[in-house]
Amino acid sequence: MEFSAVNTIWVLLGAALVFFMQAGFAMVETGFTRAKNAGNIIMKNLMDFCLGTPIYWLLGFGIMFGGSSAVFGTFDPMIRGDYAAVLPSGVPLWAFVVFQTVFCATAATIVSGAMAERTKFSAYCIYSMVISAVIYPVSGHWIWGGGWLSQLGFHDFAGSTAVHMVGGVAAFVGALILGPRIGKYTKEGKPRAIPGHSLTLGALGVFILWFCWFGFNGASTVSMEGEAIVSAGRIFMTTNLAAAVATVTVMCITWVRYKKPDVSMTLNGSLAGLVAITAGCDMVSPFGAAVIGFLAGFVVVFGIEFVDKKAKVDDPVGAVGVHGMCGALGTLLTGLLATDGGLFYGGGAHFFLVQLLGVACVIAWVAITMTAVFQIIKHTIGLRVSREEELQGLDMKEHGLASAYADFMPIPAVLGTKAGEAAAKAELGETASMDAAVPVTVRTDAPAEGGHAISKIVIVTKQSKFEELKNAMNAIGIAGMTVANVVGCGLQKGATEYYRGAEVDMTLLPKIKMEIVVSKVPVGLVIETAKRVLYTGHIGDGKIFVYHVENVVKVRTGEEGYDALQDLE
Repeated sequence: MEFSAVNTIWVLLGAALVFFMQAGFAMVETGFTRAKNAGNIIMKNLMDFCLGTPIYWLLGFGIMFGGSSAVFGTFDPMIRGDYAAVLPSGVPLWAFVVFQTVFCATAATIVSGAMAERTKFSAYCIYSMVISAVIYPVSGHWIWGGGWLSQLGFHDFAGSTAVHMVGGVAAFVGALILGPRIGKYTKEGKPRAIPGHSLTLGALGVFILWFCWFGFNGASTVSMEGEAIVSAGRIFMTTNLAAAVATVTVMCITWVRYKKPDVSMTLNGSLAGLVAITAGCDMVSPFGAAVIGFLAGFVVVFGIEFVDKKAKVDDPVGAVGVHGMCGALGTLLTGLLATDGGLFYGGGAHFFLVQLLGVACVIAWVAITMTAVFQIIKHTIGLRVSREEELQGLDMKEHGLASAYADFMPIPAVLGTKAGEAAAKAELGETASMDAAVPVTVRTDAPAEGGHAISKIVIVTKQSKFEELKNAMNAIGIAGMTVANVVGCGLQKGATEYYRGAEVDMTLLPKIKMEIVVSKVPVGLVIETAKRVLYTGHIGDGKIFVYHVENVVKVRTGEEGYDALQDLE
């Protein structure tokens, strides 16, 4: 066989890009879940690739591409057979094997997001290997390995069904059998929002995936010679257009439904468009790609809401809606919108019906086999962690990791200038003058100098007020204080928020907590000064708590009570 340098380079470049999708999935899943499970999510995304690679080498590739059977390939451990019949023109065997390996890993990693925050790590490793060894390769043989679906004319160019829907259906079955996270649903069955801990990580993951999708779809031409050159450019265009249109569509839908454009759902919209266009990116026009992206936007929003609210299946990252539903949607729409043979382009209903048959059969295959796999795991080693482990977080219980962010304690940006404070007020809509604060009744029973009454004052307020409050306390003679970054809310339970359409019961907002112990400085003076600094007239100005302190001991000198505080005041 004569090899082609340009084709081989194109396939290997695509393999590298698709491999980098693992980083994208890791960031999306980590960002959309809670910080106490971040390390566990990263470990799962690492291991599904590292376990899947040798498993696919030993079993999966042979099952997927070996033999001439319409249903099942062959057992070819370590890939020693002759695959000349399925190799792309001019591409060596091992380049093609690597290319197919990273696609297999993508299907396996989709499942981890839907089952996040409550799945045993050992159970995850087992079912991930089963997906790579058998589940994905068998349906892949039907579609890409010369099996019965490909013989009928089923078209799934880069894997809307073969990769994404397989992962999405497995994710749905797993999340259904596993059950929802603790606290996800009320006793009445109403879903509670459990926001992820970092939309920044989630957005980074989506951008990585979008970038890598050009390799996922574009490099699936497995050639850059002749007509493939034109096809590759068209694929890049349709892929990008569908993703962009789906993103805008989801933003508009959530803006209308939730009164604000939902960030996490809009990020899912980008992925929905990418998944949906993957099947027909080589066969549809740019207009068809825009239609696919538009419809994917609706499917992902209402699909995620259906899974969450009606089916009562807890899917933290929206994997079922994005990969399962939009994978099926894109495959079916290819039968309608393909410029060559699509129903809407005069090709008749045959192509669409073949697409429909393929989607139905792959769903049935994955649902039946993965139900068996999950049930076996559940009744042997167990599928779900204990209640205690889930509440504490899988990082600690599964990996002995106290925190994935131990050395990155967030420090709030503080505004130390009048200009900065004015800008903050303008941004927050704060117009009330501090001089308009409610008058303070100064206490007249403050102890005289030399008395022994000691009081602790705790002030909880906005982070942006820290510098001004600190300077004001220093001006009245207080130099000793303890300040901590905290999160919390008052009677209003924070601002009303929606996350993926579910109302957030209680929003914990970032605050600073300042603790001051005084004896010589009157308590009333501290309160009056704090109120004048903090008052804006808006919800969230903060609260002041006053406590009696029994004693104070200075460790260095041994002084106690009033004397222990004097060099601080």
